[in-house]
Amino acid sequence: MTKDGQRAPKDGRRKSKERHRAPQHGQRPRADGGPHRHTAVAARRSRDDAYRAGFVCFVGRPNAGKSTLTNAIVGQKIAITSNKPQTTRHVIRGILHKPDAQLVLVDTPGLHRPRTLLGTRLNDLVKEVWSEVDVLGVCFPADEPVGPGDRFIAAELAALKATVIAVVTKVDLVDPATLAQHLLAVGELHDFAEIVPVSAVSGHQVDRLTDVMIGYLPESPQLYPDDMLTDEPEHVLIGELIREAALEGVRDELPHSIAVLVEEIIPEDGLTKIYADVYVERDSQKAIVIGARGSRLRDVGTQARAEIEKLIGTRVYLDLHVRVAKEWQRDPRQLRRLGF
Repeated sequence: MTKDGQRAPKDGRRKSKERHRAPQHGQRPRADGGPHRHTAVAARRSRDDAYRAGFVCFVGRPNAGKSTLTNAIVGQKIAITSNKPQTTRHVIRGILHKPDAQLVLVDTPGLHRPRTLLGTRLNDLVKEVWSEVDVLGVCFPADEPVGPGDRFIAAELAALKATVIAVVTKVDLVDPATLAQHLLAVGELHDFAEIVPVSAVSGHQVDRLTDVMIGYLPESPQLYPDDMLTDEPEHVLIGELIREAALEGVRDELPHSIAVLVEEIIPEDGLTKIYADVYVERDSQKAIVIGARGSRLRDVGTQARAEIEKLIGTRVYLDLHVRVAKEWQRDPRQLRRLGF
């Protein structure tokens, strides 16, 4: 997907059943160089004006603000957000272009104690991404105390070679005294290269965080074209926007039981036809998603269509059906079919 929402033209009808795969991070070798020195980023950049490019991964427990921060830095919605944990299910990459750098942001699912086969696979995916990036930004929400989940993640960081930065998110939700105490608690978890408090909602220190992360990237040629904001397949982004709309209003009843499979995307003159299925695990959940006389499903279609039109830049005809895939989160065959 490019900056202006345009796609490469494709003729006729195309299927959209490719599996969602963990991305392969570029074709360049990893930066080596041994242990990272905790040198001030400004000093590094003043001595060295070479072009930098690389991969940064935001990690943290579920609902730590990773997706909201990714969208704020890229400047466009590429990852869905929710006030419920474990909303992100795929590795989504957003690309920030600067005159002297290219920052590839990797948004991952939150690391959590898995209760299903899906949860186990998501945790494995997160750890695989950790081993491949140049910088890790560990997100700690300022409005929640440091807890066992944060300490578990901090312990997992010890063996990694990447530079590790602490990002204290949601600082707009706390007073200065609470923030100061939280920063001290975060600093005791790990020997972080930097600790940066930010608010993705207000934009507070988002630019500073970007500069800090770029300062730790390796010297590298540009990895992606100037006009690319994400390398995610179009059907993945569309499916995520539909899932976000489907979650609206039903997060308390079935926050983790909804999956979306985009079956067909048909581009026509000034109109894109999209056919997608919304999957739940039980018949009772199907009734919740559809709503009385189809009212909730119509709302899902209206909300999703508006977001998809912003994404692809054309009018959209969206055809949605709700289907039951029993216990799909625990069924390897169903998980493969749904792209996990």
